[in-house]
Amino acid sequence: MPSARPGCAPPVRRVSSDSSRCSSGTARKAAAKPMRTTPTSGSAAQPPGTLVERVFAWGRIAPAAGPVARPFFVDEVAPALARPSLPGASRLCHGLGRSYGDVALNSGGLTVYTTCLDRLIAANWEAGVVRAEAGTSLDALLRVVLPRGWSVPVLPGSRFVTLGGAVANDVHGKNHLTAGSFGAHVTRIGLLRGDRAIEVTPGGPLFAATLGGLGLTGAILWVELRLARVASSLLETETRPIACLAEYFAAMEDSAARWEHRVAWIDCLSSTEGRGLFTRARHAPSGVLEPPRRPHLSLPMDAPSFALNGLTVRAFNWVYRRFGAIGARPQRLEDFFFPLDGIANWNRMYGKRGFFQHQSVVPRANAREAVRALLAETARAGEGSFLVVLKEFGPRRSEGVLSFPMEGTTLAVDLPNRGDSTRRLLGRMADIALEAGGRIYPAKDAAMTPDQFRRSFPEWEHVEEQREPGFDSDFWRRVTGRRGCAE
Repeated sequence: MPSARPGCAPPVRRVSSDSSRCSSGTARKAAAKPMRTTPTSGSAAQPPGTLVERVFAWGRIAPAAGPVARPFFVDEVAPALARPSLPGASRLCHGLGRSYGDVALNSGGLTVYTTCLDRLIAANWEAGVVRAEAGTSLDALLRVVLPRGWSVPVLPGSRFVTLGGAVANDVHGKNHLTAGSFGAHVTRIGLLRGDRAIEVTPGGPLFAATLGGLGLTGAILWVELRLARVASSLLETETRPIACLAEYFAAMEDSAARWEHRVAWIDCLSSTEGRGLFTRARHAPSGVLEPPRRPHLSLPMDAPSFALNGLTVRAFNWVYRRFGAIGARPQRLEDFFFPLDGIANWNRMYGKRGFFQHQSVVPRANAREAVRALLAETARAGEGSFLVVLKEFGPRRSEGVLSFPMEGTTLAVDLPNRGDSTRRLLGRMADIALEAGGRIYPAKDAAMTPDQFRRSFPEWEHVEEQREPGFDSDFWRRVTGRRGCAE
């Protein structure tokens, strides 16, 4: 691969391992399967000959139907967005479909898939800066940078997230206390506004609206990112049981000096709020530099609706807490950061009805009482699952107007979709977080009301001011109180 300073124009190279179409390599196929659309018959609302497809979010609550485009090259994005056969239809870009709710859905409008835009454009391996097209997944990027002694500085819970999606949602990891969010390491963004491609850099209103801006300010074409130097792709990890929230906060404080990554798994159905497992990790000072292994397991079909219930979740939580990997051990990067990615299509465990996720953050001063109330509400409803995560955000503020992290404690709870009762629970949990001065995470949301959104992000109109004409989403229409897909 050519080594060049970002800004140069070396020969481009696909980051993925196989150039066949866009679904190159086993990892790409595993990532793409859950979000692959199912063709349906053309809608009467669409021009004759337009293919209408169903597009799913990761939560699989409800698909969005509409025309799609799949540009193979960056210079094909503008013509795809300006398709003359779709006058007045809204536009939205879509990556690997790892957003849980509807931020990347555009019912009735045009969806432009970016997954074919997966080329590495330039790299400065001395400085640790790379530029890659927006459809490049974190998995594919790690395969290139890890053997060279670099890593992505902020890694979310899935490696099958595109660079464009990481910017649009300003994703965070288990090291926000030291590294901030993903956008803190982005040095510039290639953005298509109208028919003109521009470079956007930190410090301006368009960058602030684009970072965490849910893809509404235009089509992200490429991302330039500052990497983090690592000596090994292995991590030193320690896991220990915690009996309550007080022990969780004590473990966080105790680990601050020497452990970059900190997270807790919580038994949300326990009568003792905060009982679970606390894990801390740091990159090993020496060792192998290997790319992530590809997933070998997959859920081939939806689990039956009765599989996840209070009894099975309580049984799993009891076994996991007592027989989980307690103690110190080395872990591969993908096993620590992306445990769920080891099973492709893991979202099918929630059955055909799909699942919601509540993720909120509350200020540290109110965290103990708010998290206790959130866990108590989940236990009382009996609708939680075994995927409940608790971690801390640090004081480093993102430039993004709609960026989710704020200094405090964040709780994420998966909830199997049981219809109205689950939506009522989500509403109560959102109100608890907001009353504590917190906010709700748009990338995980499928139920936030306009009032809850405005309380979470009182400066949201700055994004509306910078929104590219014609760009819209189901989420944006829902939380701004508008209807319809056209401007």
